[in-house]
Order: sequence, then structure tokens, then C-alpha cells
Amino acid sequence: MRVRQLITAVTIVCSGALLFLIQPILAKSLLPRFGGSAGVWVACMMFFQIVLLLGYGYAYAITRYAGATARTTVHLALLAASLLLLPLHAAGGSGAGHPTVAILLLLGSSAGLPFFLLSSTSPLLQAWSAGRRGTPLPYWLFALSNAACLVALLAYPLAVEPALAAPTQLRWWSAGYLAVALLLMLAAVQNRTWVLQEKPDAADADEAPARPLRWILPAACASALWLAAANHLSQEVAPIPFLWVLPMTVYLLTFVLCFSGDGWYRPAVFRWLLPAAWIGLGSRLGLGGAAGDLRVDLPVTLAALFVLCLFCHGELARSKPATRQGLPFFYLMAAAGGALGGVFVGVVAPTVFSSYLELPIGIVASILLALPLAYGVTSRGHMIRLGVLSAAAFAAASSLHTGRVAGGRNFYGVLEVRDRGEGEMAVRTLYNGRTIHGVEYLAPDRRRIPVAYYGPDSGIGRLFGALPAAERRVAIVGLGAGSLAAYGRKGDRFRFYEINPAVVEAAAQQFHYLSDSAAATDVVTGDGRLRLAEEPPESLDAIVLDAFSDDAIPVHLLTREAFQLYFARLRGGGPVVIHITNRYLDLAPVIESLAQALHKSALVIHSRGYPEVETLTADWAIVGDSGALPASLRRYAAPSGSRPGPLWTDEYSNLFQIWR
Repeated sequence: MRVRQLITAVTIVCSGALLFLIQPILAKSLLPRFGGSAGVWVACMMFFQIVLLLGYGYAYAITRYAGATARTTVHLALLAASLLLLPLHAAGGSGAGHPTVAILLLLGSSAGLPFFLLSSTSPLLQAWSAGRRGTPLPYWLFALSNAACLVALLAYPLAVEPALAAPTQLRWWSAGYLAVALLLMLAAVQNRTWVLQEKPDAADADEAPARPLRWILPAACASALWLAAANHLSQEVAPIPFLWVLPMTVYLLTFVLCFSGDGWYRPAVFRWLLPAAWIGLGSRLGLGGAAGDLRVDLPVTLAALFVLCLFCHGELARSKPATRQGLPFFYLMAAAGGALGGVFVGVVAPTVFSSYLELPIGIVASILLALPLAYGVTSRGHMIRLGVLSAAAFAAASSLHTGRVAGGRNFYGVLEVRDRGEGEMAVRTLYNGRTIHGVEYLAPDRRRIPVAYYGPDSGIGRLFGALPAAERRVAIVGLGAGSLAAYGRKGDRFRFYEINPAVVEAAAQQFHYLSDSAAATDVVTGDGRLRLAEEPPESLDAIVLDAFSDDAIPVHLLTREAFQLYFARLRGGGPVVIHITNRYLDLAPVIESLAQALHKSALVIHSRGYPEVETLTADWAIVGDSGALPASLRRYAAPSGSRPGPLWTDEYSNLFQIWR
């Protein structure tokens, strides 16, 4: 019996680890097609939560309704079919259509069946284990599964990603899946005679009937809260690509703590902790806090999220069934709640809301849950009034911006156009979250002056001043407000590549750089690297990469293969210019390494910001043939104090290596 329990525990641990290793591997493979957006991570997480629900539903159905022979046959057949997909490959095919739908289809076609079977492992093996008389209900295995998920989640960016290229990661994962599949086949055969007890044990006969909403609502609230907190941190505070890992770590940790033994949740203590968490998160959403300061926002948000998720999962654990019959259905309802939270943040919120309101709504939902569960308030009218008041207060606090001209939200984030200042100094600014994407003077006689990161003293300004004047053909990845069109001269052709349709619309309707430019300008919608590959060889005089200023790094634009593509499209030794201004990541060593690998020279030009003339501090890197780079630029280049960093390729990159 102990050997069988050990095999069950090992299988659940390995299955949980594989679940949370394949998620970042496949999500990272999709980033090049969808612009490195944080929406990719949210969409991927929603996919995995939905498939997790399907896996739990399958586990419930096969244990509840299938006979011994049918149960074993079906599970063995599905496991055998999933082995035909090995070794697993990165998500392939087209990314056409709505990004969220495209991501769901790509993930489903590449890893849907293996992930589905791994998702069913924990509830299935627990049900089989609970079916044996004389054994306690194995909720500790649920905690063990989440602990394995947590370890794998942290191990990927810290150990797996830095050490292994993407194809190697998939090969090792496929080998691990093969081992787990064999263990699952063994378990299915061992339990082929297992039968769920139709009558409860005498000790459990008085248990209250199952109430699905009592399990769905706390699970949905916790799921929505962690995803909304990840969105808040990575879009509104500091758009760091891997910042979403921290809220998910908190989310999984609370599962482990609540389902381990007696758990950590104590209602009497949380009656005091919950208001502190609500006030803390409320302050970060605009109620007087130092918004945008990562040193404050990160610990406050994570601490509050820990309290709220521990409350939700603690209440979930407190209401778990004591009968063996209720265990599969309990897990199914918990998974349904998790999927509902993911769908709300991944699909409903971007479609319905014009700003990031899912975190305020998640907070309000936790308040409404706490009133009856933690504080014993059962008056429906009182709860509705308090909920409406809370929702209005949080919505107002999180969406109040002065000078707002236009705005909206889509898969790629929240865009806002705001005006400020008066007279000759009045300006219009394009924001993505809290990040500036372009500034323009409103006075007609000043509209063509490039400002923000693109002033005449910036690296890009000095480069355009040094490039030959005759009919320059320039490709620019990243549109923003279209500021670089101000450098266009008669006879020039400036082509912008922009993946976000909302940015294209804002630049055309709210700003004048494109329409006022002396150059012929056009905008191509789509991923810049993929669209540049369609340009004829040796047809461009310069390529500008301006897709990094929002700190969400599209890594696929900074790989050796990408730079080989760029230089194949350039003629006459033309340069590749990269905007590397970044608060959290030091991209200069990566640029140095790419230049050395391709036997090119790299110059980094730093320019100071002058608020009185609306320019911002900026860093630009210029890569090209040593003899072809304009000599005048060298006097402005910063000394090469940084040693070459990691060489990024399409198969290997790691952002932790360039953290400031």
C-alpha cells in the first residue's frame, strides 16, 4: 500500500511540475507573433485554466459514470494517443484573426491533449486513492500538486530558461511527459477494479449537501484577483515581462497553505487583515498612493493579494466535502471557478472595459464574499448597496485622469490620449498604461517639432541629421504617435510597422506627425519582423526599432537571426537603430553582443531630457559597418563601458540576465 501511495504522490508531483513548465515554454513561443504583449500571458493562462476545467470535468465523469473496463480503456487510449504527439513542438501555424482566439487555437493544436491529461491527473488519482476503504481523504495531495506547480513556476525563469534552448526544453519536457504517461498507465491498470462507493460512510451521513456556488465563487474571485493584479503590475506600474510570475506565485502558495493539514486560514484573524488588504490595494489604484513606484506598489500589491487569495482559498478549504463521493465534484467546481476568473480577465474585461477595472471589481467581489463568510452579514439589500458603492468608488479612483481626449482598450493594453499645458506649450501625449509613447505640440506652427524621446539631440535625431539627404527609404518598427515622421524630407519614404491597430488609429486621428510629414509615409499593420521579411533585399537605407520604450520587450526583435534579416534588407552599409531607453532592463550589452556576432560596430548615444521643451531622457544604439557609420556620431557616443552580454537567438533568450 505504501508503495502505491508513493507512486501516486510521485506521479502527481511530476504531473504538476510538467503543467507549469509547459505553460511558459509555449507562451514564449507565441510572443513573436503577438508583439510581446502582456495579453499573451493572460490569454495563455486563460487557455490553461479552461483546459484544466476540462481535465477536472473528465476526471469527475470517468470516476462517476464509467464502469471499470470502460474507465481503464478510455484513459489508456487517450494516453496512447497523446504519446503520438511527442516530441512536442512549439505552437505553429498562423496567428491570424483575433489574438485571443488565435492563441487558443495554436495552443490547443500543439499541446491540448497532453495538457488535458496532465490536468486530470491530480483529481483522478486522488479519487482513486480515496476510493479505498480505510484511507483518509487525500486533500494533502492537492496541496502537494500545487507545491510542485509552484516550484516549477519559479524554476523556469531561474534555472530552466537560462540553461536550455527552447528546442531542448521541449525535448526534456517530452521525455518527462513520457515517464508520467507510463506511470498513469500503470495507475489506470492498478485501479481498473476501483468502484466509487454509492453510499456514504456512516460517519459522513450527516454532511450537508454540496453547494456548487460555495466552491465556485471563492475560486473565481481568487483567480480573477491574481490575474488582475498581474495586469495592474505589468501594465500600469512597471511593464516587466516576467512580473506576472510573482502574483501567480502568491496564488499557488495560498493553495498550498490552505490545503496542507489544518491550513493557515483563521477567520477571526482575517476579519482584521481583509480591511487592511482592501485599503492597501485601493491606495495603489489611485486613492492617494505613490502610483507607479515599483518599490511601493510591488510589496503592497503582493501582500494584499496574499491576504485576499488566502481568504478565498481558506474558505474553499473550509467547505471541502468530507465524503468520498463529493471529492471529484468539489475539484470540478473549484476548477470551474478558476476558469471563470480567467475568462473574466482574459476575454470579458478587454472587451467591455476601456481601462483596467478588473482589479477594482475583484476587490469588490472579495468584499461581497467576506460579508457573509467572514463577517456574518446576510442582509441581501445591505450587501447590494455596499457592493454598488464600492464598485463606484474603485472605478472612479482607477479611471480618473485629467485632460483625457480619447482612449480605449484592446488585447495589447490601454491607450489614452491626454492634453496638458496652455498656449504655445500645450501638448498632446499618447500613453500606453503609464508609459509615454509620443508627445506633440498642439500649436500648428510647432506640430512638426520632434519631442519626447526623439528630439534633435537624441541619438535618432543626430542620426537623421547625418544620413544622406537624397530619397531615403526608412523602415520603422513601432509607430507610437508617429514622431519620427517629423524627420522626413521631400523624396523620402518612411514606412512604419505597428502591431496594435489602436495605435495606428490614434496616430492618424489624434496626432499630425504622419499627415504633416514632408516624406511619403505609410503604416503596415502586423509584427515588424515578419513584415520586414517581406521587403526586397537591399532596399532600405535605415531600420529603426522603436518597440522597446514601454519596457515590454519583444525579444524576437533582438535576436541574431532578426539582425541578420535586418542587414539583409539594408543597402550601402545602412544602420540598424534601436531605442533602448528602459527603466528596468539594460539592453546595451545585448546590442554589443549582437554587433560582435555579426562583425559590426555599435554606438550608444545618451541624451538628457529637458522638460521645458518636452524632451525626455533617451538612449539609442546604432549598429552598422564601422566604416559606414557617420563619423560625426562618434563624438556623441558614450564610452563602451559595458561588456558584451548574452547573445540572444530565436532559440535562447533570458531577461533576468539584463536586469538592472
